[in-house]
Amino acid sequence: MANKRDELIEKYATALREKFGLEPDMALLKKVTIGLGPSIYNRDSANVSGTDEKELYRVKHNFLIGKLGLQESGDLDAAIREVMDTYGASERTKYRAVIYYLLTRKFGKEAVYG
Repeated sequence: MANKRDELIEKYATALREKFGLEPDMALLKKVTIGLGPSIYNRDSANVSGTDEKELYRVKHNFLIGKLGLQESGDLDAAIREVMDTYGASERTKYRAVIYYLLTRKFGKEAVYG
């Protein structure tokens, strides 16, 4: 029987397949999900609001700069916007793990989760 985390990882994988047309690297997706800790179990913190500027600031500063070690640049904002646009404004549930996975792949920072 799968535990709750495994069920969420499969839900995220399904979102990547259906929304983005990608076959996810399950090992990386699992590491990204584990890296989010208990926040994945809280509906509010497990999702990212694509219209909340404070939330997007946190993705940029806490994840892209803090976790992935990227330098401040317009490329970071553009990458976040690209992921949000692909997810679509009509999609209310934008999974944080999916967004972080996509950004990790976009910037080639998989080794952070090595």
